[in-house]
Formats: sequence, C-alpha cells, structure tokens
Amino acid sequence: MTSERRRKQAQDLPFRAGSPRLPRSAADERLVGGVRGRLAVPGLVMIAVSVLLTITIGLLGPSPMVPALGGPAWQPSYSFDARPDPYLVIVLAAAAIVVGGLGLLAALAAVPRDRLRPDPRLLVLFGCLAAGVLAFLPPSGSGDHLNYAAYGRMVTLGLNPYTHGADDLPGDPIADAVERPWREEPSVYGPVATALQALASWIGGDSLRLTIFVLAVFNAAAFIVTALLVDRFTRHDPARRRRAALLWAANPLLLYHLVAGMHADTLAIACMVAALLARARPLASGLLLGLGVATKLNAGLVALGPAWELRRRPGRLAVMAAAALAVVIAGYAIVGPEAITPVTTTSKAISHVSFWKLVQGWLWALVGTGSAYRGEIQVGALMVLGLVAWSLLRLASRRAAAGQAAPGGLEAPVVAAALVVAYLFATPYILPWYDGLAFGMLVLVGASAVDGFVVVHLLVLSLAYLPARVDGQPPGLEWLSGVVRPQIAWALLALTVALTVWAWRAGGRVRRPPASAAPPP
Repeated sequence: MTSERRRKQAQDLPFRAGSPRLPRSAADERLVGGVRGRLAVPGLVMIAVSVLLTITIGLLGPSPMVPALGGPAWQPSYSFDARPDPYLVIVLAAAAIVVGGLGLLAALAAVPRDRLRPDPRLLVLFGCLAAGVLAFLPPSGSGDHLNYAAYGRMVTLGLNPYTHGADDLPGDPIADAVERPWREEPSVYGPVATALQALASWIGGDSLRLTIFVLAVFNAAAFIVTALLVDRFTRHDPARRRRAALLWAANPLLLYHLVAGMHADTLAIACMVAALLARARPLASGLLLGLGVATKLNAGLVALGPAWELRRRPGRLAVMAAAALAVVIAGYAIVGPEAITPVTTTSKAISHVSFWKLVQGWLWALVGTGSAYRGEIQVGALMVLGLVAWSLLRLASRRAAAGQAAPGGLEAPVVAAALVVAYLFATPYILPWYDGLAFGMLVLVGASAVDGFVVVHLLVLSLAYLPARVDGQPPGLEWLSGVVRPQIAWALLALTVALTVWAWRAGGRVRRPPASAAPPP
C-alpha cells in the first residue's frame, strides 16, 4: 500500500476503532448491509420532506415560528400572509426536525456499505438550491436575525452595538422589532459579523425586510461556499463525498437552523473550514482563522488543530498565528475593547437545556441558593471537556500508533473535530445552531460513530428549542419551554456519557500490529 493511499485511509477513519471484539459472520455482514441498504431511499425521502417542511414554514409568513418583518411588500424577503394556525406551525416544525434527523441518520448508515448511490453532486445541488430558496423567505425558528439588524442599525446611526441594546433606539423601525428578552442586550458577535450587519443596514435603510434579506444572502452564500469547498475536498472518494454532502449541504437540520434560522455561526464556520483546507499556505490559513474568530469568538477553538499540526514547524506556525492575531487585533481595535465585555458575560451563562442546569439545581439543594455556582460549573465544564476530548484524541492517536492513521500523527482536522465536539457536549451554554461548527469539522475527517452522536445531539437540542422565541407563542404551549426543555437536559447528559464511554472503549480495542507483519498490498 502506498503512503498516499494510507494517508487517504487515515483521513477517512480518524475515530474508528480496530476490529470489533466479536467479528461478525458473513451472514451477519450481509444482514447488516441489507438493513442499511433498505434505509437509504427512505432516508433520502425523509430528508427531502424535512427541507420542504422548513420551506413551507417560511412561505406561510408570520407565525410563532416566523417573526413579522416590516417594510414594503415588494421587497424581499417574500412570503404569503397566510396567518397559519399557531399549533399547526409548531407541528410542522417538530415534523421537520424529527423527520429530518431520522432521515439523516438512516442515509448516513447506508453510506459505509455503499448502499447510498446517488451522485453526491446531486445532494450538493439539492442543498445549495434549498439554501438559495430559503434566502428569499423570512427567517424562522428564532428572532436572532432581528438582533443582527438592530446591531447594524446602531452602527449606521453612530451608536456602539457593544454598549447599547435595542431599547436605546425607541421608535426606530428596525430596533423596535427586536424581541424579548434581548431588547437590552448588546452584541456578542465579533467585528466581522458587525461589519456585515452594518453593511446590510446601510443597504436596507429603514426597511427591516430588505435589511434581513441582505443578511440572508450573506448567510446563504457562506453555507453554499462551504458546501462547494467540502465537495471539492472529498471529490476523489465517492462514499466520503456522499457522506460529506449529507453532513453539510443536504443536512436538513443545518438547513433548518443555519440557513432558515439565519444564524451568524454560518459565517464563522465557512471561515474555519476554508482555513483548515488552506493550511498548506500558512498566511492564507491564518487570515481565514482570524476572520472566523473575529466573527464569533468560540470558533477560535478550531485554531488549535493547525497549531498542533505545526507544532514541530515553528516558522510556519508563527506565520499562521501572526496572520490570525493581526486580523483579530485589528478588528477589535476598530470596534473598541467594549466588544469583549458582552462575550465574557455570555460565557458564564447556563442554558436551560444544558445538563449543567441540573448540576446547578443539585448544588442549590445541597449547599443553598445563595450562589449561582457559575464559577464551579465553569471548572466542571472544563474538566468534562478535557475528558471527552482526551477520549476522542486517545482513540485517534492509538489508531495512528497502530498504523491506521497518517504517518506523522494527528492532522489538524482530526484535532479540531475532537475539540469542537468535546466543547459542544461539555459547555454550559449551548444552543442548537452551535452544533453547526461540529458538522463543519466532521466533514473534513472520516466516518465514525461520532457522526451519529452529533446528529442525535442536534436533534435533541432542536426539539428543546421549538421554537427559540419568547414572543408570539400560542397559549397552552408553555410546557414546551417550561417542562420539556429542562427534562431534555437528561438526554444531553446521557449522550455526553455515552460518547465518552464509546470513545474510551473503542480506543482500548485498537491494537498495534505485530512488528513482523507486512503491510497489506
């Protein structure tokens, strides 16, 4: 086997363990392959249905899922003013999430056995077309895009979005649209995101509808560019190319959150994916890393991947780090040091769906309610992050030692994927669209059970935040946020434990081949 072929195989299977403890018989293999084969077509159909449901939610117009947009009706974004029944729209969203998540799991299960045979280019085309359509519809699922428009408006009016909230612009047609509980909150986004928000506001003027459309175009373009970059990166391996298309371009959950939801995370992910693919050119990679961090600060975790890969090449590492720091420092120098304060405040928050909310409740019961225990929880989260990351990296490194990974050790995408997945499973503050960064990293490495864990993680989070709005919700559904959301924390805790146990046990099954064994032909 050539070193090039071994390198490609290493990239394909960074987290997969060695042979199972109990090898399957040929009949078992045929049975498993047959079951997976039968899942392929239903999985693709379910993905298509989910995306159509997401498009339908936007087309129906203002609802509990879709905030109303002011501005001339002839301007994009476009939708019918159908005034759908609130409960119907919530059901449509739940169906889009469940059908899409299960369809994605089924389709991914068919890839390793080559039971999924559509041209990967069709999957990429489907996802890109869906993203293009969604850009012309009003965003759905949350009200974050209203905040983006307000922050851009502040810049054009001479206010600092890092020290002011929407309440500081009373009577403004853009700021008045911001929903509770975010009206007093300053921006937590980086200077690159703020610059794009300001540009959209400059183009949109007093029209919220047009401002949101410009932001949606930026967002959809970032999603599509990422899809095309990933497709080109995986073009030499049809199975890997199909898996990458499913995990990103045709992923119904990402289309639901990143594109229909129009979250700024999409922009940061595009920069980070491009940076990892360009890491042979340290200057370009560093500039892209800096743009990603200056869009959303937590994306900076990805930079540890290239840093690890270049640890023995200090010159190239210095160029990459200097370029990244130059972009970040220049960006924050322009917007001012006030931009750091909102980020540090948010970093201490705890999501209602996070299993750390359970820990906080236990501490209240045991010690007392005199403290929020945020410091203790932050320390605990770092410990869990380290444990999950160590388990994943241990598995990958043992594969490298056993000759199942690339000569030279762990590559940047593997390290970045492990760290990002560990962060998302351990962080006290988690929202569904944060998982997009994990998918952006996983498409650059090989298939493993991690794919399934991350899909289920996003599926569970999506159901917890159905929808991620406070305003405009129908009466009688308070139990979705008051009862269901806190209970889902138990599912996230179970997923984190399961991922750690799987990675640790899988790493223990990897065995170094005998020294005398000849490499396979």
